[in-house]
This record gives sequence, structure tokens and C-alpha cells, in this order.
Amino acid sequence: MRKKEIGKHKPKMNKGVDRILILAPHTDDGEMGCGGSIAKFIEEDKEVFYAAFSTAEESVPPGFCKNILEIEIKDAIQKIGIRPQNLIIYKFEVRKLNYFRQEILEELIKLKKEIEPDLIFMPSLNDSHQDHLTVAHEGLRAFKTKTILGYELIWNNLAFNTTSFIKLDKRHVEKKSDALMEYRSQRERIYMSKEFILSLAKARGIQIGTEYAEAFEVVRFIM
Repeated sequence: MRKKEIGKHKPKMNKGVDRILILAPHTDDGEMGCGGSIAKFIEEDKEVFYAAFSTAEESVPPGFCKNILEIEIKDAIQKIGIRPQNLIIYKFEVRKLNYFRQEILEELIKLKKEIEPDLIFMPSLNDSHQDHLTVAHEGLRAFKTKTILGYELIWNNLAFNTTSFIKLDKRHVEKKSDALMEYRSQRERIYMSKEFILSLAKARGIQIGTEYAEAFEVVRFIM
């Protein structure tokens, strides 16, 4: 089921947040939920890994090849700065991730052992999409000993507690927008527009007295 194997990594030099894992039910969810933060982490020389669980071949818009989202995510992560070898792509069927809970859990446990992340980003536990909720629930099970932040996808969130924020500069938000623009097959979606992305980041920034930010739910915080 896994498309790529993860290469060897160097031992951690300290106990800070050095290795970050993004869990995306579908390609583009990770960039949408925490793309600005990813850009900031990369800028700070953090090692960022991105796991996408479905390329949604069954719901690709007419006129695009079936593997277009797999092509687009590879272009998108380059815009945001993630190394190609840090992208892990799975081929679970879109809208049916809940049928494969055990398989997804087992893959997540493998990622935990191979990557040894310090911080996990995943969808909110209040997300209404069945695929997002599956990844969130199994992510919590697999990484219960790690710090976990839930990212917001506001069109899916039944509720969202803004209990954590990451301050961003405009360049981080623009990198997020540039990455999402690589998803040509998804451009008709209003939440992919640069205007929406900048507006949400500005709104979250206002909440904490800064120009831009991304907000997260604290699922688990370990000091």
C-alpha cells in the first residue's frame, strides 16, 4: 500500500522539536491546514515529513489524468520546501479510509518508529469528513505519547477550539498559497484562493496580536 520508503535519518541532536510529521487524509489537506507553519519550520531547519493517505483518484475532475493529485502534491511540496524523500504517499480509496482503520493504524505505527517525530499535525477531532476523522482518530492512537496539534479546515469543522497558534510572516502565508496553487485540478474550490488563505491567516493573527498566524487545537501536549 505504501508508495515510498523512508530513508535513514540521523540521530536527534537535542530533545527539542526537530522532526515534524504532517498527516494528510488527502493530498493538499496538509498544506491547507498548516502550510504556513510548514514553511516556517523549514526556514528554521526543522525536518518535516508529509504523509498523504489518498490521492483521490476516484474523484478527480473531468479532463485530468487519474494520478493528477499525485503529480500535483510533488510540485506543491517543492514550493513549500519539503524534501521529496520526506513525502510518503498511500493509495487508500477516497471517502473509504474508515474501511481500512487497522491498516492505517499499522502504517502510522511504522511511521512513528521510522521517523521518531517530536510533533504531529493532523485534522481536528471535530472534523466532519469521514476520511479526516479516521486519520485523526488513528493518529491519536498511534502517537498518544507525542505532542499532537489538530489543524483547521473550516468548511469541515463542526467546532474548532483555537487553543494554540503559530505566528507567521507574510512570506510564510504566500508560500502556503504558492504550494496550493500547484493543485490545478482543485482551483475551482473557493478555499484554494489566495484571498481566502491570506484572510484566514490575518484573522487568526488578529486573535493573538500579530499580522498573520495559523490556529490549532491542542490534542495532546507533552513537555
